[in-house]
Amino acid sequence: MDESRELKVASRTGTLLGSMSKVMGETQYADDLSLPRMLYCRILRSTHPHAKISAIDTSRALKRKGVLAVITGKDLPIPYGILPVSQDEEALCVEKVRMVGDPVAAVAALDEETAEAALEDIRVEYEPLPTVMSVQEGLAETDAQIHEYADQGNIHKFVSLEFGDMEEGFSEADHIREDIFHYEGNTHMPMEQHAAVAQCGADGRVTLWSSTPPLCSSCSVEGVGTSSQ
Repeated sequence: MDESRELKVASRTGTLLGSMSKVMGETQYADDLSLPRMLYCRILRSTHPHAKISAIDTSRALKRKGVLAVITGKDLPIPYGILPVSQDEEALCVEKVRMVGDPVAAVAALDEETAEAALEDIRVEYEPLPTVMSVQEGLAETDAQIHEYADQGNIHKFVSLEFGDMEEGFSEADHIREDIFHYEGNTHMPMEQHAAVAQCGADGRVTLWSSTPPLCSSCSVEGVGTSSQ
């Protein structure tokens, strides 16, 4: 590398895009948006770590003044997922819940308070199932089958990855250490709250503002336009 060349990025400070507006409180997040005649949604979540959904009664919630709609997993039966090998996510749980906090039903109302109160009107009958509370329990043979498609027990896939000549690498190594290493999952930590706002226009297109990363900030799929802030 020519040391006489002046670096444009490395070792130089810069201003993060959007940082000033965030510091000044000017950034508009999805949760800040308010559209005309907007409805508010609240989600009823599971109180069981693993259980079958025997029945859901939404009749009382639908009778509450200000509630326009209540849906359950039967209204959204098609599973999805980020990876092709694990299309096991559900917008609302259909047959069973797999963790405390799993979404079971959703309410749309004229205001947030009504939507929140309507959740208490929904009656859910659960049939508790055996639970898996640790990695060790998940690896062991157990009657608690969280997902039915697992290769064995609750192990989705057996994968062994080796790169290069392992024996040669060990023979040339100055030190060899054998241990069990745990890597905790991590995620981004944005200032924005989890929120989504959708608007159906007169042209039949749906515009969605959400707190998801802008992987596709200006795409259109099957008449649905998406934007992310």
